Amino acid sequence: MDGHKLKEIQDKRAPKPAWKIALKFAMNKRGTPYVWGGTSPRGYDCSGLMLRAYQKAGIQLPRVAADQYAAFDKKVSWKNLKPGDLVFFSNLGHVGMISRPGYMVHAPRTGDVVKEEKLSAWRRSAFVGGVRPDRKGVREWREFVKQRDEPAPSMPTATL
Repeated sequence: MDGHKLKEIQDKRAPKPAWKIALKFAMNKRGTPYVWGGTSPRGYDCSGLMLRAYQKAGIQLPRVAADQYAAFDKKVSWKNLKPGDLVFFSNLGHVGMISRPGYMVHAPRTGDVVKEEKLSAWRRSAFVGGVRPDRKGVREWREFVKQRDEPAPSMPTATL
């Protein structure tokens, strides 16, 4: 077998990057109704769509946009955004995913549907930051949440 054929076979077997799987999932949901709190094919809200898209790629994100942003230490600036990056707007009240340069896929608002949209000047002005989801980052977030949610140790009390 020549080297070219071997490389072709290896490329087909290589796992797709998580962002490609997540982006494909989100793009395939275009036209699905926005449903506040939605995380299913019946409807998605902005963070519910991101949750399910990255879950499909094997990455478990927190449920709401603000926690999704906080789940990653490394932030991505506007000029460094790439497909698959999560982008956050309006004081962390909205999240979308970069689909291609200058565009995002998201679940905009009640009465609308999941769609791809050009990043406007208004979006730029409302931009808080971006993150690039990865398994390592989310594992660290889960550990933080676990420690944060554990009950505080009981303090010994002195008796007289």
